[in-house]
Amino acid sequence: MKLPILSVIDRLTEKILDSNKIMNIQVGLFRLEISDYSEKVFQEALLNALSHRDYQTTAAVYVKHYPDKIILENPGSFPEGITVQNIITHPSVPRNKLIAETLQRLKYVQRTGQGVDIIYRDMVSSGKPYPQYQSFNDAVTLTIYSAIDDIGFVKFVAEEQDKLQRNLSLQELMILRFLTENRRISLSKAAILVQSSKGQVQKTINQLIKDNLIEITGKEYMLTAQAYEFVKSSVEYTKDKTIQYIKAKEMILEYLESNDSITNEKTRELCGFTRQQARATLDKMREEFLIELTGTGRGSKYSKPAKRNID
Repeated sequence: MKLPILSVIDRLTEKILDSNKIMNIQVGLFRLEISDYSEKVFQEALLNALSHRDYQTTAAVYVKHYPDKIILENPGSFPEGITVQNIITHPSVPRNKLIAETLQRLKYVQRTGQGVDIIYRDMVSSGKPYPQYQSFNDAVTLTIYSAIDDIGFVKFVAEEQDKLQRNLSLQELMILRFLTENRRISLSKAAILVQSSKGQVQKTINQLIKDNLIEITGKEYMLTAQAYEFVKSSVEYTKDKTIQYIKAKEMILEYLESNDSITNEKTRELCGFTRQQARATLDKMREEFLIELTGTGRGSKYSKPAKRNID
């Protein structure tokens, strides 16, 4: 299309929407409609391609529409400092500031610098695969998929946002999505996932804990029983907690092979537990007669049961 930019945006958006299929998902008393390609996502992706392309080359911006995906390709590599690993959080660096500002004033863009966030947030909350960026020496491609990977996650997000009366942030969504697929996540892995600092991610995790969506298990985090019931099952939650106990029990018994006793503090250090988790684990081991308690208060210690002679 050799047309003015605004005409190109409108014509291409119209073509995509004309072939869109809509999936209706029942969430409680209301119905959620999810299209193959969100108008918002497609327009943001196209606007980014037009604003960030290299106009010193005569190469074109390509929009390749397949049955299951759309690939947008624009000439020119990422601006300096931006990579696939930091594209979500790196400040926007438009090659064509005038075009970006003009599109913003014409209300095609809500606010400059938010495009990637909008694309990620919409696709994650819709249960779709993450958008895929690829950077080459002379081009950047973005692939967005139409298929919904996880309808359960879509319902879960809609229900929780309605219950909390707020929209979950992109970081919250990405962490929750990861946990539905991978069971556990550490702080350092979460920071890499959402492309942010550990300090910022810790605040996000603390909010998710406060909202009773995730809980700490040693040095990692997992979905709470409430969240498991929605996106997985109570059986899987119990199984995950059982695995955690088995691993902790093995470490404690191995420690007692070379040490006379173990304390709550040492258990926390050994297993990465909170005080309450260490206490619960040690109490369960006592119920199974694997260890016994001696002393009280700060002097409490746990050791292997003394062998008894039976006549």
